[in-house]
Amino acid sequence: MANTDGNGYTIGFATVMVFVVGGILAALATGLKPAIKENERFEKQQSILYAMGVHENGDDTGSVNFIATDKVEEAYTNYIKESFVFQNGKVLEGEDAFKIDMKKQSKTPKSERKLPLFVGERDGKKFYVIPMYGKGLWDAIWGYVALDDKLIVQGAIFDHKGETPGLGANIKERYFMDDFLGEQIMNGNKYAGITVAKGNNDPKNETKDDNEVDALAGATITGDGVTAMFKSTLKSYIPHIQNLK
Repeated sequence: MANTDGNGYTIGFATVMVFVVGGILAALATGLKPAIKENERFEKQQSILYAMGVHENGDDTGSVNFIATDKVEEAYTNYIKESFVFQNGKVLEGEDAFKIDMKKQSKTPKSERKLPLFVGERDGKKFYVIPMYGKGLWDAIWGYVALDDKLIVQGAIFDHKGETPGLGANIKERYFMDDFLGEQIMNGNKYAGITVAKGNNDPKNETKDDNEVDALAGATITGDGVTAMFKSTLKSYIPHIQNLK
């Protein structure tokens, strides 16, 4: 009979359990991988559609309601008419815009960066949906913004990985995202982006030509991250959108 009191038995038992548990977790991860990938695809489609105003929000201003996952694929096919990938001023043929990893592209030199653009139509109006990626206070932030032919914001959606609940995490709240509706990214013929500004004297965000939205209380660095996303990302897309119009 084995001696179960010795250190050797304890170490051996622990080693076996590590391999057993590790094997179970690896098997689960492998088995769940297709479902995870599918959910990621649905979430991306939901976000692109949300930016161009295709969602299930009610008249209240408190909730964010995406197209349901069992409807989103069909809706995406209906509303998104074409997509492009630009690099160094040119269209890359054969590239799938949907598969471009913006996190990876954010670490690539600008001259080599791939820029995906989604072109949608709703109610006879054209939307240019642009993905953005940046850094908040603690970790990554990202989002999508939809522009019309006049380069006016028609919708925006943001998300984050680890911003502070009740503060920076509020970039994904509807009241903040709705502030971007109707905002201009140009100042005359010059690109200005949109600044998330403290003390912009427009708390109701009624002025749409000041290139500003009101900042979130206690979330200065996260707001600066959103500002940086706009200023560093959208400018590169303007000539491409103007060429497509």
